[in-house]
Amino acid sequence: MGTDLHAPLGQNRPAAKPRARRFSAVSVFAFLAVSCVLGLSIYGMRGDAALKQAATTTPPTPQAVPSPSANAEEPAALPPSVMPRSNPNSGANIERTLTDDGSIVTKYTPRPRDGGGPVLLDAQRIGQDPRVAAQPNEMLLEESPHGRLPVVGPDGLRPMDQYARPWSGARGTRIAIVVGGLGLSQTGTQRAIQQLPAGVTFAFAASGNSLQRWMQEARRSGHEILIQVPFEPFDYPTNDPGPGTLLTKTSAKQNLERLHDAMGKITNYTGIMNYLGGRYLADTDALEPVLRDISKRGLLFLDDGTSGQSKTAIIAKAIDLPHAFGDLTLDGQLQSDAILKKLDELERIAARNGKAVGIASAFDESIDAIRKWSEEASQRGIEIVGVSTLASESVAP
Repeated sequence: MGTDLHAPLGQNRPAAKPRARRFSAVSVFAFLAVSCVLGLSIYGMRGDAALKQAATTTPPTPQAVPSPSANAEEPAALPPSVMPRSNPNSGANIERTLTDDGSIVTKYTPRPRDGGGPVLLDAQRIGQDPRVAAQPNEMLLEESPHGRLPVVGPDGLRPMDQYARPWSGARGTRIAIVVGGLGLSQTGTQRAIQQLPAGVTFAFAASGNSLQRWMQEARRSGHEILIQVPFEPFDYPTNDPGPGTLLTKTSAKQNLERLHDAMGKITNYTGIMNYLGGRYLADTDALEPVLRDISKRGLLFLDDGTSGQSKTAIIAKAIDLPHAFGDLTLDGQLQSDAILKKLDELERIAARNGKAVGIASAFDESIDAIRKWSEEASQRGIEIVGVSTLASESVAP
C-alpha cells in the first residue's frame, strides 16, 4: 500500500498550516486598562520627585530694572522701574519688575495728587443743571445787613458765569430779548414764565412781590435773570420810579445801600439792569461808585439804551465791567403787530452786527408777540441767548 507500517504513528505527515491568533474584545479592553493604570502611576512618581526638588530650590531674587529718572550717584538703591502710563489721566503708578527667570511682575499703586493729575470739572461752572438752578451757589454769597449779596468766589468764579444761560457757541445770529418788570404783576409774571421760551432773559423789579418764588420758577424753566434797579430820571420826582430809587443828589454811601437792598431781594442773577434813570446814568460822579460795586461782585450791567446821554460805556470800559446795551425797545406801542415789526427790525440789526439786544416789558401783548416771533425765528437759524452771552463782548453802540 506504499505505507511504512514500522514508522511511528503520525510521522511523515504533511506539516499543518499555522492558524491565526484571535483576541476577544474583553481582552483588548483589559489590556488598555492595565496600560492606563501603569502610565498614571509612573507620571505621579515623576511629579512627586519634581515637587520635592522644587521645594528645596531657592526662588530667584527679583532684579529691579533701573528707573530712567534714578539718581546716578546712588546706584545701590535704585527703585523699581516706573513705566510710562498709557493714560496720563489714570491716576495710578505702574511698576514692572523683571525677575531672574525672565517673567515680569506688574504692580499698580495710587498716584499722589500733586496738582498735575486729572482735572476735575465742576459742572456748576458751565451754567447750572436745571434741577438745581433755583438754588444759589453758597460760595458766591456773603451775609450783609441787606441780605445775602453776590460776590466773586474764592476760586474766581463770578455770579455772572455761574448763573448764565449756556448757549450753543455756533457762529450764527444771536439775539437777547430781555423782558422787564417781572414781579410787579402776579398774572403777568406767571404768564411770562409759562409761555416765553427759555432763551428769553427776565428782569425782576426790585420792588416786586414774591420775588424769591418767581425767581425759582424762572430758573427751573431755564431763564437767565437780572435785577431791575430804579434810577433817577430827568423829570424826577414828577416821574418817580418807586421806592429805593438811586438819586444824583444822594451820597454814594446811601446809593450803595439802596443798591444792596435791591441786590438782597433774590439770588441767582447775572447782573443789574436800570429802570429809567436818564439823569443818573448821565452823571459820572454818581454812576461810577455804583458800577464799580457791580463789577467787584462779578456781575454785568445792562443799560436799556433809552438814554442818549448815558456814561455807562465810558465807565464800564475803564473798570472792566461786563456790560451790554439795548438796541431797541420792542413795545413802545402796545399792539401785537407793532411789536412784531420791532422784532423784525431787531432781527435785521442782528443780521448786520451778528448780535442784538431787545428790551420789552411783561405786558400780555409783548409776551404774545415775543412767543410767536421766537418760534418763527428759530426756523431761520436765529439763536435767542441770555444777555450775559453778549455782555462779555459788548461794546457801546
